[in-house]
Amino acid sequence: MLKLYKLFAVSAVALALGACDVNKTEEGELPSVDADGGELPEYDVVKKDDGEMPDIDVEGGNMPEYDVDTADVDVRTETKEVEVPVVDIDMPDEDEEEVDPEPKN
Repeated sequence: MLKLYKLFAVSAVALALGACDVNKTEEGELPSVDADGGELPEYDVVKKDDGEMPDIDVEGGNMPEYDVDTADVDVRTETKEVEVPVVDIDMPDEDEEEVDPEPKN
């Protein structure tokens, strides 16, 4: 029964995601990055020069905007009573030898 609920939940999510209508409303743009080369310190047994960090100027970019229209999904559960058939199994006695109706080739 738990598997049935999981299958139903996965199906509902798949339906909701598949029913989306996405429209791009604005173009995006990458951020502008200016980097000036710096100097790394040189090491030979004794340190000869001090290093210096590069100068970096960063301006924020612009993410594209989207309008997303999703489907309305109404999820409900209901309890139903189901009649299950009764199965009666007659096991052979241990002293009776089991006979195979069709011989194997």
